[in-house]
Amino acid sequence: MVKETSAERNARRMLPALRLIQVYVPLKAARWAEARGTAAVRPRDGITHTAISAGGVRCEWFVPAGSPENRVLLYLHGGGFIFGMSSRHRAMVSNLALKMGTRALMVDYRLAPANPFPAPLDDCVGAYRWLLQQGIPAQNLAIAGDSAGGNLTLATLMQLRDDGDPLPAAAACLSPVADLSRTGANATGVSDPLLHPKAMQKYRSAYVAQQDSRNPLISPVFGDWRALPPLLLHAGEDEVLRADAVRVAELASAAGVAVRLEVFPRMWHVWQLYSSLPQAEQSLCDIAQFLNAHMQAAP
Repeated sequence: MVKETSAERNARRMLPALRLIQVYVPLKAARWAEARGTAAVRPRDGITHTAISAGGVRCEWFVPAGSPENRVLLYLHGGGFIFGMSSRHRAMVSNLALKMGTRALMVDYRLAPANPFPAPLDDCVGAYRWLLQQGIPAQNLAIAGDSAGGNLTLATLMQLRDDGDPLPAAAACLSPVADLSRTGANATGVSDPLLHPKAMQKYRSAYVAQQDSRNPLISPVFGDWRALPPLLLHAGEDEVLRADAVRVAELASAAGVAVRLEVFPRMWHVWQLYSSLPQAEQSLCDIAQFLNAHMQAAP
């Protein structure tokens, strides 16, 4: 177990304010602040950053110097389905791409509430199919996502399998949201330091809208888990959505999927976004090794 560091203490001090911002700051203002912060971000050394259209879907490339052209990580960012790519997401995906030595394509999918389900999922599936059309073999592809992006990762896998598309070599979910139904269970005895219950309800309502929240492509816990690729799950001990990750691991394992769940002590929702944390480094290294190992082992 990693001992508490000053970086962890400093990051934890920020969480109460972020928790309140999710509830009380109007969406338009929050998006404006996010855009201002993102505009100031510069790519990490060794990374080329480019915005593109992937068959009509807005995306951004994060390309490490010398990375092969025929291996790609498709990354689906979080943000409660209502927020776009943040500066922290760009930094984290850059870091993960460098660790993997692999190009990463992050999908700038359409956002709720203006674009509820299935628009974000359609964009993620469309971006994956665009990569196949570019000649990238499915066994050289991996998908990863955090929070809402973890939900989209699981739903994308199920949609691709059901439609008969070739599946990626592996997938990873960071603090995934897997149950958006009103009956969804939270981790018992957890007082989440980041996710406010009112914010979670806002995100759910924006994405689900008038759809059936038990639709497996909205709440993957109600789906068919058979024949999915190997799956890695990372969740924080202190996050209320830990229960979703545990349930996903149980369902996937029962269906014969090769799945591994890691719960990080003291960590909160998507702590990997805080690059100064040793636990963030540990998590991203594990994800990189897992995805690389399965892409290299694929026929």
